[in-house]
Amino acid sequence: MFLAYVPLMVVPLLLYNAFAFAIFGDWEAGFADAALFTVPMVSGASFTLTVSATIILMALVLLFFEILKSTRIGSANIVDHAFATLILLVYVLEFFLVARAATSTFLVLTAIALIDLLSGFAVSLRSATRDVSVG
Repeated sequence: MFLAYVPLMVVPLLLYNAFAFAIFGDWEAGFADAALFTVPMVSGASFTLTVSATIILMALVLLFFEILKSTRIGSANIVDHAFATLILLVYVLEFFLVARAATSTFLVLTAIALIDLLSGFAVSLRSATRDVSVG
């Protein structure tokens, strides 16, 4: 039940910060291009999955679950929206104030957090109008 109150967009934020500040000390090389694995394709090209692409893909999957969470009605939903607003504020402040967060990967994660907040409000409002009964 505790996860009902925790916005899942905090996971990509923590993961990005772990890679940007703790794991990769040499920031000039960056972690965005760090390859997790490379797969040779039938066409002769090779596909390389990077750390930043993996974080973005994970954020998109978590966005799907956040939208599913926003369909429920109750006090947990209100708390979840309040925390999602705080998480978006952290994303925006970190993007503008922290040098290591001024990357395109972090901007995409910030946009995903914004979409999470807006879609959560929209889905909740739409669900709440269906729940209202007169008479």
